[in-house]
Amino acid sequence: LQRGTVRAERVFEILDREDQIQNDGKIVNCSFDNNIKINDLFFAYSKEDWVLKNINLEIEKGQTTAFVGATGAGKSSIVNLLGRFYEFQKGEILVGDINLNDIELAYLRRNIAIVLQDVFLFSDTVLNNITLNDKSITREDVIAASKAVGAHDFIMKLPNGYDYEVGERGGVLSSGQRQLISFIRAYVYNPSILILDEATSNLDTESESFIQKSLNILMENRTTFVIAHRLSTIQQADQILVIEDGKIEERGKHDELIAA
Repeated sequence: LQRGTVRAERVFEILDREDQIQNDGKIVNCSFDNNIKINDLFFAYSKEDWVLKNINLEIEKGQTTAFVGATGAGKSSIVNLLGRFYEFQKGEILVGDINLNDIELAYLRRNIAIVLQDVFLFSDTVLNNITLNDKSITREDVIAASKAVGAHDFIMKLPNGYDYEVGERGGVLSSGQRQLISFIRAYVYNPSILILDEATSNLDTESESFIQKSLNILMENRTTFVIAHRLSTIQQADQILVIEDGKIEERGKHDELIAA
């Protein structure tokens, strides 16, 4: 009984929390086929212990921007602010001429796909793990996306193909296969903005070279933000930003940064 009481207290503590994110945005029809501008951005997780300081950046539509830097430099914080998982304290982020905070939250997140380092798969079929039970995405859509990303052959080799049960957290699949499923998941939602947060860091060299082709297809004609330590992932980026202690220390293409 005492254990049950403690558990109940913890559950209610979460339920009673105040939501920190203000969903005041009303705009649900803005085009994400625009440049993204970040002006004089400051962000701290607590008080004025700034994680990001005076970030100024313009990303052209369809461009790939890579962030590199030491762990804790602020790379992931920048992309978390784009999805409004945190609120920044100073500055502004604009999509075209529209302030990010004026866009309705669900609409904003429908236009952004995030592929993380640690892919979470549910104990369900391959198909349901890709669609996440969104009824508007058909089996034909999933198969077309799988073929585009180059994953159709590996799925068809599984017993029952797209209806194969992947087990708890996708345990019966290799890390490369799990990553391919996350790419299909992102591709089938057809996002305008793609965020890759260390998406290839768990892979061996052979898997990575295959997955790099899938990545290139996924990134085509999309505004893409890449966080990576591996050179192969960021070498072709339109601009690379070196983040150090929450500031942009250097920026340019790969050859320019090497030359400098």
